[in-house]
Formats: sequence, structure tokens, C-alpha cells
Amino acid sequence: MLIRFEIIRRKSPADKPYTVSVEYETDGEETVAGALTELNVSAFADDPIEWESSCRQKKCGACAMLINGRPGLACDAWLKDLPEGTVRLEPLKKFPVIRDLTVDRSVMLDNLKQLGAWLRDSAVPDTTGVAYDASRCLQCGCCLEVCPNFYAGGEFFGTAVLAPASRLIAEAPDTDGKRLYGAYSEHFYRGCGKSLACRDICPAGIDMERLLVNSNAAAVWKRKFRRGKK
Repeated sequence: MLIRFEIIRRKSPADKPYTVSVEYETDGEETVAGALTELNVSAFADDPIEWESSCRQKKCGACAMLINGRPGLACDAWLKDLPEGTVRLEPLKKFPVIRDLTVDRSVMLDNLKQLGAWLRDSAVPDTTGVAYDASRCLQCGCCLEVCPNFYAGGEFFGTAVLAPASRLIAEAPDTDGKRLYGAYSEHFYRGCGKSLACRDICPAGIDMERLLVNSNAAAVWKRKFRRGKK
């Protein structure tokens, strides 16, 4: 099969984006990541497309990009499963572009630091529980790309913070959770419109609704109930 790749390029953040097109012959039994690697050796050898890649096994989230307008992982997008004809590749739009398909997603780490979303011990969660499900988050940013309420630098941190926060909320005793609960309410609960677009786009298949219900109950509603009883 012959696929026409349309790739949005940008040499630097200050430059205007432009489109390059190239035809690519394939049997379909490869991913967008594989095709990009081959194209950088052949068609773009003198000026390779810049994009992030690490594990190639759907475990790190580094290769997130827009594929035919939909956020996903290049290593998980099989050419045989995409509509025949043209494949359009663009950088994620909710983050500053560094070059070509590479974006600056450091805002997610900054938000995690602000939330204090890290484990204080080495406890391993039950593999059937909410904490384990939350721990599968790749921090790829696909959920933020489709979220109508998130923008970089805003007070709403999105489900990229919900997932690790849910793990901590599920594991933390009440004495350790007070500060986290307050931060969760401020930076997630108050801003989430519950469209659940994140649930449908998550490459790891995390049940965001389950995390949302569990965390809202523990961090918000149970606290309001306790205060109401005093």
C-alpha cells in the first residue's frame, strides 16, 4: 500500500509551521513510529524530522502526537489500521512546540510538583485496585490534548495529575492526605467539567471515570460529610 505522509514541521518555536509531503510504500505491518524512523533515514536524511521516542512499546508515552487529528502514540498507531491514503502528523497543540513534532510537556511535571504527587514509601498497590490502575498513567499528555478545560499554565491540571493523585489518595491515610486533598480540590475538582474525553483517548486504557469517582469521594465528599456532622 502507498501512503502519503503529511508532516507539520517547524524549525524553532518562533518559526511558522509548514507542511512537507512524502509517499511511503508499506505493507501496513508497521507503526507510525517505524515509518518515521525509515523516512528519517531515506527521505529526510539531510534534515531529519524531530520527534520523541524511547521504548517503542507503549510504555513511556514519549511519542505522543496528533495522528490524523487525533492524539495518540506513534508506536501504537499501526498503518494498516489507519484510513488508506494520507496520514497527517502534527505536534500536540496544548503544549509549546520545540521543533517539528517535539513539544515541551514540562508543565505536567511542574503541576505534579505543585500538587506534591509523589509516594512517601515503596508500598506496592493491589493490582486490582484504583491505585494500581492510576499507576499505569504514561504522562503522555493525550488526555490534556482533548480536554476542553485544560491549558498550559492554568489552575486546572487535568487528568495527567488526576491519575497520580488518585493513587496517592487511594493509599494515603487521612493524616497524610489533608494537604493533598486541598490541592486536588483546587487544581482538579473545581475545574473538571466531567466530559470524560480523557477516558476515551487514554492509550493505557485507564478508567478515568473510576479514578474520578473514587478521588472525588475521598478528597471532597467525605470531607464535606464529616464537617457537616460536627
